[in-house]
Amino acid sequence: MNDGWSHRRACGMLGVRESRAWRWRTRRADGRLGDGGPGGHAVHGLLDEEKAQIVAVFEEWGEIDRSHCKLAHRGSYLKRVWVSPSSVKRVLAEHGLHLRRPPRAGTSLRRPFPAWATYTKNMIWIYDATHFQSARGISALAVMDLVTRKWLCTNVSAEETSTQVQVAFLAALESEGILEAIEAATSDGPAPRRTRPGSSRSSATSRPTGRTWTASSTPPCCATSWNSCAGTTTR
Repeated sequence: MNDGWSHRRACGMLGVRESRAWRWRTRRADGRLGDGGPGGHAVHGLLDEEKAQIVAVFEEWGEIDRSHCKLAHRGSYLKRVWVSPSSVKRVLAEHGLHLRRPPRAGTSLRRPFPAWATYTKNMIWIYDATHFQSARGISALAVMDLVTRKWLCTNVSAEETSTQVQVAFLAALESEGILEAIEAATSDGPAPRRTRPGSSRSSATSRPTGRTWTASSTPPCCATSWNSCAGTTTR
C-alpha cells in the first residue's frame, strides 16, 4: 500500500479478506498487532456460590449419601445447586474433603448344632425342593444326610406341602432300615404317618419323649428336619 496499491487490490493479491485486513490495521494503529497472551475462562465454570453450596451439601449429607453422584442429585432435589457428579468430586478435592467408604458387612455366624444333635451319620437330615421351567407346577423334593451328603430320597409331586415332606422322610427312613427301629423304640407307638392339617415343613418323625439318645443308642434320632441347614426353595 506504500507503493500506491489500494486496500482491496492488496487483499486480493495476498488472498486475505478485507475485513480481516481492516482489523489488523486498526490493531496496528492501537499498538496491539502482536499476539495476545492466553487467558479467559470457561463459560460453564462454577461460581463461588455454587462451590460453597457443594461444600455445604457435603457437610450435611456426606455421611448419609457417601457418593458424589448422590450428592449431586441431593443438591438438585433441595434446589440448592445443579452440578454433575464430576464437579462435586472436583470441588471436594479442591477443599480437601473426601467421602468415607461405607463399612463392610460383617460375616455371618454359623448357627450351632442343637444340644441333642451330634455331627454324625443319620443324626440330621435336610431337605429342599426345586421347580423346573419345562414342567410347570411340578415340585421335586430331596432328602439328604447332612454329614455324609448321601442322597436318601426324592419325591416328585404336583404339590409342595408338609404331606410331601413327610412322605419323603418316611420313604428315606424305610430305605435306610431305620423306621422299624424307631417304631420299636418309641414308647408312644409307631411313628406318625400324617401331619396336622395346616402345618408346614415339619419333621417326618418326632423325637421319642422321655428318653435321651446317645451315640451307643440304637437307633439315633435320625429323621429330624433342620430348616436352618436346608437351603431355600428354588422358584
